[in-house]
Amino acid sequence: MLDNAISHAPGNYKLYVEDGILTEHVKVAVHTTSYWSDFVFNKNYKLMPLNKVEEYVKANKHLPGVPSAQEVVDDGGIDLGSMDAKLLQKVEELTLYVIQQQKQIDELQKKLEEKIK
Repeated sequence: MLDNAISHAPGNYKLYVEDGILTEHVKVAVHTTSYWSDFVFNKNYKLMPLNKVEEYVKANKHLPGVPSAQEVVDDGGIDLGSMDAKLLQKVEELTLYVIQQQKQIDELQKKLEEKIK
């Protein structure tokens, strides 16, 4: 065993495999719908303005609501279910940004066509 290797399962985990696991499928149980990211599509969801996202990324070097690389290291890794939900949240937010931008494009196109006529 390597000097810096973990010699036992950390925390309350029941299994630790030092050299990794190869599998074709992993299923992570989700106990409630609130754990998943569909809340992004609720009418009262506050989508961060893109200029604020840009400021955050420039200052912190990672997306808001997503742990930094250092946080992942300090926490001893990531929870796959939680991280998958976070990544889905970011995809859903991106979808909302694209929808907003398409509406702006359509409106600008309409104004341009009216000016051309």
